[in-house]
Amino acid sequence: MAVQNVPDFLNPQNYVNRELSWIEFNHRVLEEARDKTLPLFERLKFLSITSSNLDEFFMVRVASLKDQVHAKYTKPDIAGLTPEEQLDKISKRAHKLVNVQYSTYNRSLLPALSQNGLNILDGYEDLTEEQAEYADRYFKENVYPVLTPMAVDPSRPFPLVRNKSLNIAALLKKKTKGKELEFAMVQVPSVLPRIIELPVTVHEDGKETHNVILLEEIIEKNIPSLFLNYDIIAAHPFRIMRNADLTIDEDEANDLLEEIQKQLKRRQWGEVIRLEIEEKIDKRLLKILKKELAVSSEDIFEINGPLDLTFLMKMYGMPGFDHLKNQPHTPQPVPELMNEDDIFTNIRKGDILLHHPYETFDPVVEFVRTAAKDPQVLAIKQTLYRVSGHSPIIAALAEAAENGKQVSVLVELKARFDEENNIIWAKKLEKAGCHVIYGLLGLKTHSKITLVVRREEDGIRRYVHLGTGNYNDSTAKLYTDCGMFTCNPLYGEDATAVFNMLSGYSEPLSWNCLAVAPLRLRETMLRRIQREKENAEKGRKAHIIAKMNSLCDKEIIAALYEASCAGVTIQLIIRGICCLRAGVPGLSENISVRSIVGNFLEHSRIFYFENNGAPKLFMGSADWMPRNLDKRVEIVFPVESEEVKEKVMHILEVQLADNVKAHILQPDGSYEKPDRRGKTQVNSQNQFCEEAARSAVMERKKADTIGRGTFIPVESQEVEDWK
Repeated sequence: MAVQNVPDFLNPQNYVNRELSWIEFNHRVLEEARDKTLPLFERLKFLSITSSNLDEFFMVRVASLKDQVHAKYTKPDIAGLTPEEQLDKISKRAHKLVNVQYSTYNRSLLPALSQNGLNILDGYEDLTEEQAEYADRYFKENVYPVLTPMAVDPSRPFPLVRNKSLNIAALLKKKTKGKELEFAMVQVPSVLPRIIELPVTVHEDGKETHNVILLEEIIEKNIPSLFLNYDIIAAHPFRIMRNADLTIDEDEANDLLEEIQKQLKRRQWGEVIRLEIEEKIDKRLLKILKKELAVSSEDIFEINGPLDLTFLMKMYGMPGFDHLKNQPHTPQPVPELMNEDDIFTNIRKGDILLHHPYETFDPVVEFVRTAAKDPQVLAIKQTLYRVSGHSPIIAALAEAAENGKQVSVLVELKARFDEENNIIWAKKLEKAGCHVIYGLLGLKTHSKITLVVRREEDGIRRYVHLGTGNYNDSTAKLYTDCGMFTCNPLYGEDATAVFNMLSGYSEPLSWNCLAVAPLRLRETMLRRIQREKENAEKGRKAHIIAKMNSLCDKEIIAALYEASCAGVTIQLIIRGICCLRAGVPGLSENISVRSIVGNFLEHSRIFYFENNGAPKLFMGSADWMPRNLDKRVEIVFPVESEEVKEKVMHILEVQLADNVKAHILQPDGSYEKPDRRGKTQVNSQNQFCEEAARSAVMERKKADTIGRGTFIPVESQEVEDWK
């Protein structure tokens, strides 16, 4: 009998490099900016997001690879690429991405804005006499007093350039003597608005055109007033990215909070890893910047347009252009909570699913607020990873401590780019009398869990909220996440064990239902995948659906390949990084991968296993990435309530049917929009908005029916009004 060829599931050729997959994701975001079916200002927003994404990618991921190269680290990644090879490929792909960004900006968005009555003027040559006078007056009155010109000579060294700051570099020559050129620069002040509105142009037909110019254009034109004894030979804006990846040796740090505060200051002065310059920059000026900033040619990006397109997000907020934006979505009430009962009474009726931002985040805030005031509540325990600037949850926790309750809060100080914010909140909570924990040594605490311990007539009852997203009331309006309220005793026992573990007590001997990383989450997921594989081999029902932000864990991917080869149907919904190759014959032909990029950021993690007709469904905070499975405290929890299961399965089914915002991964690693010719269009995010509004109206009608004894049908217009 012939021996079948068994594929090498661990062969690097069967994997995609993580960083290149991320760039592919940012291309998908950029596709939204290029989509002419979207309202114009929504396209501006997506272009701004691609720019912000790229900044963070360079400051963290590229910076980390450069650190590896400096350390002479040559171990290849799962796709077989060394750090140096990765940097080379990243540079090529990133330059291509930036070229498409600015092609989109110059050729598509600028003309479309102009046609819709908004001109972004490129320098003074585009200004009328009245506009130029206005701009000069604005400079004298508002800008000039704030600026600090910095010259470079033997007595004044090259200035320290802050990370992400926008600057103007200039070549100067003294008016009175010699031909020697000197270097000078001025930082474009971030305390001033970058978008300056100029006088409106009124046309003969009465229509108006709004005109704006960028702050750096005004400074560049008026730069002679900063260097009165010099002729300006050339002046051009530039911008740098620095290594912002914090390196903290927790074993050596006596005080983690103090060490992170120190490292935050260093973030501004890390190694320069990217230099953005104007395409037409004077070559002599570029030579100086390149030398002084110690940046290599492949890390220089020559830009055909304004540097740092994140200013477009500010433009999105300009008044008078609402007709060029999507109708804002109002998060809807949660039907199970649309009654007169308090939140604890409602949770006792049964587990409650929350689906943000389609449904409001308010119940989560209300859960903590009510607990803070309720005299029957004895203790509140919560993990915080990223919270908003004026967090109502922080205020409620502080109030609870002041009311004499036991309040324990784990504040994750190592949440990247939120470290400073979290330090402030941690100190505020400590002052209010909360017991603040700074996490476990060497691990980030990324789990989303709140435990409320309440004394009731029949004894102590534990109420738990578990979620896939942060306790952040601001991002809950923008990110799609799921949460669940329960007072099931098994969840309550496990929640207590989680907080005991976080505060320093040893882990429990066993868990009732929660899968916690880094203890047993990897093992749980691998065991579930293995069980589906075994079921398929025995001719039983086998099916996996998994929704997450990123998939790059080699062991998990290899297990999925094995399951696919055994005949398991595997449907993955992965927003961002995907290191798995889909649809490859003999390897992954039973695996499909889709990425949904829409108005909201897909953020929920949901895992479904068919389990031979007895499905198991989980939600949680963890992606299938090494860091989530091995280096973070994460929680994945089972969905036991049949009613909640049905709702979560509906979320997956609608997303799998999406043919408007979905992109399908091809065997060659590219993504394509699905063919929807002759098919009903399904935009999952829009459908969830509609469904949430309809559920809220129906619940309100139900209350009216109970009050009046007659049923009133739901009209479409009522749904629109409620939205």
